[in-house]
Amino acid sequence: MTETPQTDEHRYDFRAIEDRWLPVWEERQPFRSGREDDARPTKYVLDMFPYPSGDLHMGHAEAYALGDVISRHWVQKGYNVLHPIGWDSFGLPAENAAIKRGVDPAGWTEDNIAQQKASMKRYACSFDWDRVLMTHRPDYYRWNQWIFTRLFERGLAYRKPSQVNWCPNDQTVLANEQVVNGLCERCDTAVTKKKLTQWYFKVTEYADELLDELENLRGSWPSKVIAMQRNWIGRSAGADVSFTIEGRDEPIAIYTTRPDTLYGATFMVVAADSDLAAELAEGADDATRAEFAAYVERVKGENEIDRLSTDRPKTGVFLQRYGINPVNGERLPIWASDYVLADYGHGAIMAVPAHDQRDLDFARAMDLPVRVVLDCRDDAGEPFGDPVETGVAATGDGVLVNSEALNGLAKAEAIAAITAELEAAGTGHASTNYRLRDWLISRQRYWGTPIPIVHCETCGEVPVPDDQLPVTLPPAEGLDLKPKGQSPLAAATDWVNTTCPTCGGAALRDTDTMDTFVDSSWYFLRFLSPQKTDGPFDPVQAKRWAPIDQYVGGVTHAILHLLYARFFTKALRDMGMIDFGEPFSALLNQGMVQMDGSAMSKSRGNLVRLSEQLDEFGVDSIRLTMAFAGPPEDDIDWADVSPAGSAKFLARAWRLARDVTSEPGVDPASGDAALRAVTHRTLAESQELVEGFKFNVVVARVMELVNATRKAIDGGAGPADPAVREASEVVTILLSLFAPYCAEDMWSMLGHQDVALATYPAVDESLLVEETVTCIVQVMGKVRDRLEVPPGISQDELRELALAAPGAVRAIGDAGIRTVIVRAPKLVNIVTA
Repeated sequence: MTETPQTDEHRYDFRAIEDRWLPVWEERQPFRSGREDDARPTKYVLDMFPYPSGDLHMGHAEAYALGDVISRHWVQKGYNVLHPIGWDSFGLPAENAAIKRGVDPAGWTEDNIAQQKASMKRYACSFDWDRVLMTHRPDYYRWNQWIFTRLFERGLAYRKPSQVNWCPNDQTVLANEQVVNGLCERCDTAVTKKKLTQWYFKVTEYADELLDELENLRGSWPSKVIAMQRNWIGRSAGADVSFTIEGRDEPIAIYTTRPDTLYGATFMVVAADSDLAAELAEGADDATRAEFAAYVERVKGENEIDRLSTDRPKTGVFLQRYGINPVNGERLPIWASDYVLADYGHGAIMAVPAHDQRDLDFARAMDLPVRVVLDCRDDAGEPFGDPVETGVAATGDGVLVNSEALNGLAKAEAIAAITAELEAAGTGHASTNYRLRDWLISRQRYWGTPIPIVHCETCGEVPVPDDQLPVTLPPAEGLDLKPKGQSPLAAATDWVNTTCPTCGGAALRDTDTMDTFVDSSWYFLRFLSPQKTDGPFDPVQAKRWAPIDQYVGGVTHAILHLLYARFFTKALRDMGMIDFGEPFSALLNQGMVQMDGSAMSKSRGNLVRLSEQLDEFGVDSIRLTMAFAGPPEDDIDWADVSPAGSAKFLARAWRLARDVTSEPGVDPASGDAALRAVTHRTLAESQELVEGFKFNVVVARVMELVNATRKAIDGGAGPADPAVREASEVVTILLSLFAPYCAEDMWSMLGHQDVALATYPAVDESLLVEETVTCIVQVMGKVRDRLEVPPGISQDELRELALAAPGAVRAIGDAGIRTVIVRAPKLVNIVTA
């Protein structure tokens, strides 16, 4: 039974329409996707789930409007669409807010989720509300722990001491990806280094696959995201070269991508904050050891971006030690410096200052020798100047010189020759290196998934058995959650003290919690069966729905989240739980919503509150504005768009349905032919445009169809013309992608129900053929004639027709023709002399 519209027949009232349809949708739940007997083909559309830090904001409004267009489109194309939502609800913001307010982070989180859920429903998102998940609840994080255990069993989860990124404000470690320009991504505090024993996931085990399979995503992922992932993994081919250190029993390995330049090495550099540097400094005199200790303290406060910069002064400490170059036996002085990183290669380099700018800058600062071993030429074929004199390293490939048997060889030949020589001598071998590092998952905070390991003096690290999962967080009440350098869980002694699952002896729980990126690395699989209690997800449902057909979210997650999700997917595949290795078949990144050219914030005074915009203009106007503002990947400046204009257009579209007087089901074939042609061209183009993410163009096409339909109603066709009904129904179906409330009201006035489930009408191909196109003929920019020409007319043919057009001939007169500009098939401009 169709609801009777209650809106005043002469006025579009978005508030009344929202109030009417929201409870109807709440009852009908039109986007449930769980029926096993549903034979429609499947599509899995997923928006990156939100963090519940407060109510929805303008960024959410854009992201969910775009994802909703895609989901609703595929429903109308006849697919059974899975479009779930949940909350990424563990993490520092909730914990910090709880500390600030003196409340339980669980309560604060649940309140925010309730607020966001209500806002999402008001925003008419096409979510399947039967599949909601929240990562802070034990029924979810139990399976974080289960997956951790499986990774631990396979050697993909391990614990080791190392120098880590440390946020002094949040008092917790950070993964490399969570340090942005040397600052903590959460609080903008300068990040330092600290040596701690931490838990890692062995992402590097999949480095080659993570890199190589990016090629399969080309064309379906944004090219810049693929480039960012590729650069982050950073695979390079080179050699590990063994250097003997005077006074040290064990040689050290140095990784280099240019072993052919070994004869140009004049000194060595070790990372100042590495264990190797500390060891070598022990053999120096007291003054050098003191100088080195002070230098290391300074380095701890530096970020990696600054350390790797080529335009900062080079500093270091000579460690009074020497290494031996394996190819010529030269003694190379060893320096400690901040421009070498402890976790790149082996934390030490051979310095070839003539051909590396940072090495040259260091050599010039410390008055170290520079030896040219590459005859490099510029683009004009001229040799580079002396690096010592010019201060510019010759960084081209060049031909080898001053390199004994390598002289005269090009780069590739020289690398092969020197690598073979090193291997024969037992002093080196070919090697591959990666910028990618294993994922540090330990966090010294309360609000996260407890790591399911107990520490036993007898048995070591012992995973908690599956039947004892989840290891739940102890109540926050009574715990001091303020950051203090170790997890607040350490103070929960009744929780920490436990028994070893293996020997039954006394043991201690691990008090670190997991990085919240663990939660989001597999959540898309939990959506397939969120109530499942005997496993993280149902493999049968994974075969039915996964991988995700379309993922929608911000480019800010282009590295960390996407990389970790890809790692999890490959690991779960290798466990036999799924049969695919890439989680997201296609990716759409939306831009940011700004105000007056900059990010919205209270401090800038340019914050626009979504709730206020919804109250003033209505949900549909905001959604339509987001879609119409430009390509999805572009930023939107709210100062430049017009939700008020969107509201006026929606009112105009709504009046079409009000004015139609023909009955549902009437045959449109006898209707206005010109309007039918516009209708079917709009229908055909819009479906292709949606799938190409050109949502703004679709909105423009719908606007054109609304204008054509209004012209037909007010002109000769009239409101009873079957073509007017057909056009109005197509407007409604297309508009439902962007403005579901208005469209539902229109659909009801047109005698139907559930516009979201309406299928696209079949396109009449015969109506798409344009027999002629009107070509404007201009002379000196002024319209002088019009021609009816075939759409496929050639430029030469159109030029001749335009020159012969009577109006053009009269306008040209006796003047000569300088040029003829042809834009077939619609415009010709004749420029006279």
